[in-house]
Amino acid sequence: MTSADLKDTTAIVIRPVEAADLGQVIAIDAESTGIQKTDYWYELFHRFGTGHSRQRLFLVAESEGTIQGFIIGEVRDWEFGSPSCGWVFAIDVRPGARLAGLGTKLFDSICAGFRHAGVDTVRTQVSRDNNLMLSFVRSQGMMAAPVITLEMSLD
Repeated sequence: MTSADLKDTTAIVIRPVEAADLGQVIAIDAESTGIQKTDYWYELFHRFGTGHSRQRLFLVAESEGTIQGFIIGEVRDWEFGSPSCGWVFAIDVRPGARLAGLGTKLFDSICAGFRHAGVDTVRTQVSRDNNLMLSFVRSQGMMAAPVITLEMSLD
């Protein structure tokens, strides 16, 4: 299925992930990253996909029985002095299904979940050289946050 086939986004259902979806989620991620991370995805499913928590969301975009994309996030409270906000830490759409508005539908759905949980801000982190993701999050209205990520090697 291509993005042209998905132009009618009313045929797309955004819903909570189910265990039966994991194979397709893993395949979408592996196609994008080149790394098969089966154990990682099963752990995420058990943390974010098995309950009906307002704080943790793992959503998929489904069309005609096929998972076309996913998004995962959670509400985090008072980390680094920040009031409650929603954090998106994973989003991906099958490469052949991109440019059909699925990423926006997924993003809008998780933001609605965050609002339902009582927060009014959403954040994410993006690698500075990931132009595709930077373009996407900026198209959603995201901009630089008042925090800076720092790191050091432990080697």
